[in-house]
Amino acid sequence: MMSKIKCVIFDCDGVLVDSEPIGNQVLVNLANALGASINLDYAFKNFKGKSLEDCMHQISVLIPGELPKNFESQYRSLSFEKFRNEIQPIEGVTDLIKNLSIPFCVASSGPEAKIKLNLELTGLLPFFTNHIFSCYTIQKWKPDPAVFIWAAKTMGFQPNECLVIEDSLSGVKAAKSGGFRVAGFTAHDYNNELKHHASFTFDAMEKLELFL
Repeated sequence: MMSKIKCVIFDCDGVLVDSEPIGNQVLVNLANALGASINLDYAFKNFKGKSLEDCMHQISVLIPGELPKNFESQYRSLSFEKFRNEIQPIEGVTDLIKNLSIPFCVASSGPEAKIKLNLELTGLLPFFTNHIFSCYTIQKWKPDPAVFIWAAKTMGFQPNECLVIEDSLSGVKAAKSGGFRVAGFTAHDYNNELKHHASFTFDAMEKLELFL
């Protein structure tokens, strides 16, 4: 079924690194300090796969006053500190990457500095040297497929030759609209929505090897 796959494009947060609980908890804490009254479950359901700008807009609607101008810098500072102390690779992904016999890269909505930091902290950075693609570089975010199209072209492949690995609905939709096959990683699919949009789904990294 997947014999024509020549390149794998990984999302970063929630696919390579287990950063979603950390980053979302920081957002929840900052939002609640401003009067939002939300919890981590709310964040997983509403912020997952979204750009920080989108998350900030959602928070601004929930709070009584204005969103502070330094909200983003606060978030980056606090989340980076927690990433340094707590972040781990997604279970099984290191072995999966070590065993891949075809080219691969990472395409993420996060800033390149954040991608590199989290890959470095989890021991994955050496696998992705010069193969990191950030939405911030091109100023286009998922569900726009631009970052995947840019990654595929740079890697030397057509969209239909690539398999995108995503864990968010916006990422899955971006890949599909760009002409990619997309595998939905459902280990943390809190809204149970990926199966309706992805080419196929899987809930553990070792299972993905069957398709590559």
